[in-house]
Amino acid sequence: DMGEIPRDPVPRVLAALFTERLGRVVTIEDLGLVRHGRAGKRPHDGSEEHPDGVPWAPERTAAVLTEFTGMDLMLNRRGLVGAGAALAAGSALSSAMHDWLHTDPALAADTPDLHQPLHADPAGFDRYEAAPIGSQEVEELERSVEVFRAWDAARGGGLQRKAVVGQLNEVGGMLAYHHPPHLQRRLWGVAANLAVLAGWMSHDVGLEPTAQKYFVIAAHAAREGGDRPRAGEALSRAARQMVHLGKPDEALDLMKLAKSGSGEQVLPRTKAMLYTIEAWAQASMGKGQAMRRTLGRAEDLFVSDKADVPPPDWMQTFKEEDLYGMQALAYRTLAEFEPGAAAHAQHYADKALALRIDGRQRSKIFDYLSMASACFIADDPEQADRYARLALVSMGSNSSQRTWDRLRQMYRLTAEYAGYPKIQELRE
Repeated sequence: DMGEIPRDPVPRVLAALFTERLGRVVTIEDLGLVRHGRAGKRPHDGSEEHPDGVPWAPERTAAVLTEFTGMDLMLNRRGLVGAGAALAAGSALSSAMHDWLHTDPALAADTPDLHQPLHADPAGFDRYEAAPIGSQEVEELERSVEVFRAWDAARGGGLQRKAVVGQLNEVGGMLAYHHPPHLQRRLWGVAANLAVLAGWMSHDVGLEPTAQKYFVIAAHAAREGGDRPRAGEALSRAARQMVHLGKPDEALDLMKLAKSGSGEQVLPRTKAMLYTIEAWAQASMGKGQAMRRTLGRAEDLFVSDKADVPPPDWMQTFKEEDLYGMQALAYRTLAEFEPGAAAHAQHYADKALALRIDGRQRSKIFDYLSMASACFIADDPEQADRYARLALVSMGSNSSQRTWDRLRQMYRLTAEYAGYPKIQELRE
């Protein structure tokens, strides 16, 4: 057959549609829509064992970013983006990205000509509508990230996810041109921040393989911008996702890479945040002693941060209440194995709630649910009922599916108290 093979993303769209219609995974290879010998394809050097062929070269990162966001926008409904895809194992991602993340980006002499567009695959290049931009446009993009971040924290990821993905798609097009080094680094930083947000919002509404892909894109973008701490934080989001999905061992693999790959410039408060995620994973495995040691390190690091160096914008939302909130979550999780830990969860949830005054409603909901669950485990159904109802009232205006996932975990604990009138009403 000498018929013409359509350009990307058409083959992927067709594969996704056939997957949905037939109820099984249909790949572009199954459809015979593979372009052989395409420019930019890497030789078979064992990298096919790595998920999505990571790590990517800088020019491929820009292309992947734009292609994937374009697919996401085109198929903006649940189940089609990455249809049939599965989460990559944390160990597989860690193995694939370890050496790459522990090195700096290529020297300028090894990169393409700064005055020429990136050498993206021809199939994807004609979808870029790129143009060089200046410092004012980059500043506007950086401000847009702050707006999106605040909205996500207040209302959950469902309502603004498409807008964030669209903005990231535009930035991917801009990265098809090389700019002066200082602007190029900032543009990679914007791409990393938007990709983290897109991933977090996708995770928030249950698009898990899509979320993981964005976290990997964010790590690549951050590293290309020379910001290894940001790359490590992006991978820590993938680790949090794994804990939420009941895969704490995979989360620990990712956290090992996130911590070691963050480099020497990471601030104490950032290290503290990374340790709280590791502690949550340990709690999910019932490793109480390890969890307590890890939380102790997190608290020591948090206190040791004298704030003499301004934190990066992506760390400004990890405040004292967030440390307490993560401690509450870790102890509440451990209480499933050690009921005595529930008292500690109540203590930290109370401290977190007392400080939450900045409009980040989703975090407050999680604290309410940690407190309610801990109260049920501690045999205090009256207090549990109070905090559960506070969570439910707040959840009505929030689009986060993760809050409902946590609510279901709490609901399981109410069965023992179903004979109490208030709890029976709550269960209904």
